[in-house]
Amino acid sequence: MKKSITSIAAALLMIASFSSFAAEPILVNAPTASSNTLSAYVSSLTEGLNDFNNMIFAKDFEYSNSADRTEKKYNRRQYMQFLKQNKGLKFECTTTYQVLDETGNTSLAKVTMVFRDFTRVDYLTLHAANGGWKVSKVVTTYPTDKK
Repeated sequence: MKKSITSIAAALLMIASFSSFAAEPILVNAPTASSNTLSAYVSSLTEGLNDFNNMIFAKDFEYSNSADRTEKKYNRRQYMQFLKQNKGLKFECTTTYQVLDETGNTSLAKVTMVFRDFTRVDYLTLHAANGGWKVSKVVTTYPTDKK
């Protein structure tokens, strides 16, 4: 089991390094246990690489968008379908992510995507399980710059 997790982590790192030549740089603060899953999430969302989606999303995954006034929530199947429809689509943005807190089996992270005309921020909750770290919740926001 330990060897398979190590192999998956190595594969994720290789994919991230190969795809980094085509996209804007992704800046990371410091490596943590949940960083590999976080990196796979960012690659899936911003670069259309969804080969590992089955491994990175928890069974009880939930997505919500704060800009949606209906407060609709999407489950794992619906969100993975969205990512599958956008396979190969690369966002033209500068992406950074950081782990805000990692305590025990829970990690909170922030992914910031700066586009030309707006900024998107995803807040993620990750949980450690037997199969490694899984993304269990994503909340998307669109902060406004007040200057």
